[in-house]
Amino acid sequence: MKSAPLAPRTAPKKRRSTADRLNEALLALAGGHATVTRHSEAGWASITFAGTRHRVELEFAGDAAVEAGECFLAFLPEHEFAIPGQLVADAAVVEVDHSAHPPLLRVTCELLLLEES
Repeated sequence: MKSAPLAPRTAPKKRRSTADRLNEALLALAGGHATVTRHSEAGWASITFAGTRHRVELEFAGDAAVEAGECFLAFLPEHEFAIPGQLVADAAVVEVDHSAHPPLLRVTCELLLLEES
C-alpha cells in the first residue's frame, strides 16, 4: 500500500504586531531614509480607552537622509497614520540629536496608540 506524498511544510507566516506596523508606517513617513534603532512599548489605559505607548528611536545617516529626517520632524505630529485596529492619538518628537560631520540625525518620538473598538 502506497501512501500519498506529503506536501512540503512551509513555515507559518509571522503575524505582524502593532509595533511592526508602526515601524513600517514611521519608515514610510521617513521616505525610506531612516533606520529604527530602538523600539519599546508599554500598555496604557484610561477609564474609557486602552492601548499602548511606544517610544521609537530612528537614525537618519547621510545628507539626503538628514534632509528627509527634517521633513519627518515637521510632519510627524500631524501625520494621519493608517494602522489597522489602531488610532494614533498622539505623536510627538521628544529628542533630536544632530551632527554635521558625518551628517547624522537621531530622532526619538513617542506615540500613543489606542485600540479601535
